[in-house]
Amino acid sequence: MTVLVTGGAGYIGSHMVWALLDAGEEVVVVDRLSTGFEWAVAPEARLIRADIADTETVADIIRSHGVQAIIHFAGSISVPESMVDPLGYYQNNTANSLALIQTAVATGVKKFVFSSTAAVYGSPEGDQPVAETTPTVPQSPYGASKLMTETMLADAAAAHDFRYAALRYFNVSGADPLGRTGQSTRGAANLIKVATEAAMGKRDGIEIFGADYPTRDGTCVRDFIHVTDLVAAHLDALSYLKVGGASLIANCGYGRGYTVREVLDSVRRISGRDFDIRLGGRREGDIVTSVADSTRARTVLDWQPRHDDIDEIVGSALAWEESLARRNRI
Repeated sequence: MTVLVTGGAGYIGSHMVWALLDAGEEVVVVDRLSTGFEWAVAPEARLIRADIADTETVADIIRSHGVQAIIHFAGSISVPESMVDPLGYYQNNTANSLALIQTAVATGVKKFVFSSTAAVYGSPEGDQPVAETTPTVPQSPYGASKLMTETMLADAAAAHDFRYAALRYFNVSGADPLGRTGQSTRGAANLIKVATEAAMGKRDGIEIFGADYPTRDGTCVRDFIHVTDLVAAHLDALSYLKVGGASLIANCGYGRGYTVREVLDSVRRISGRDFDIRLGGRREGDIVTSVADSTRARTVLDWQPRHDDIDEIVGSALAWEESLARRNRI
């Protein structure tokens, strides 16, 4: 099967490309390289610099390469940034995804795996972990933009010969255990990336945004998932669609959370380095606690995580930071 990976030069997308190649698939990457890196794409994959909103170009790519499935990562991912630039997020995440879905339907691509987010749930008031049946009440344009894309996928599947899997990520971190790729985006804001950069001396420290939440140590709680386990879930979703599985939405997480302080303690312990930690105020749009109920992924997709350990996640992220430093890339 030839698989088109959008955003395949980015963090999760580059891991996905390697995983697909490891599984024996042919891979074509479409990425405009606004935040990704050409060098992050596995050399065996075909990289085409293009925008997914360019429907004519994407249609030509699909036809010329015989693409049979799309895994869609291209998009913007920062909750705080989306609060400042909501229209940019609706353009990049929703409108551009609409163009891609239209192109998939028009060219006969019947299998589509979508990179969604737990931000669609907002800050649930009920029990944790969060199941797919939890009401979707996004608190940020980022979450809303992803939920709109899920709605478009559902409607497209109802009207056309087209099936999809939307995977709702919780907090993706870590790097490829073989050291082939990792989180390389300049100025990335996810916690473990920032903390490992601080440990490496690439930043002057890290700020905790809010230490007065109703949690065990006052900081937000997140379900951190190793990027390798996450891309494995995408492979499982693709296999599920290949054999005729119905469209579905599934959470991807481990079912337990760590506070911001606990993660920072892990980074200090694993790195053996201290770094400055500053206390700041709460950020608009931040969710207090977000932990996944991933029963559906484990049962329907037969997803079996293998890297469910915060120290392993942190250790792989640190190894990647050291690799970047050696290469003088970032």
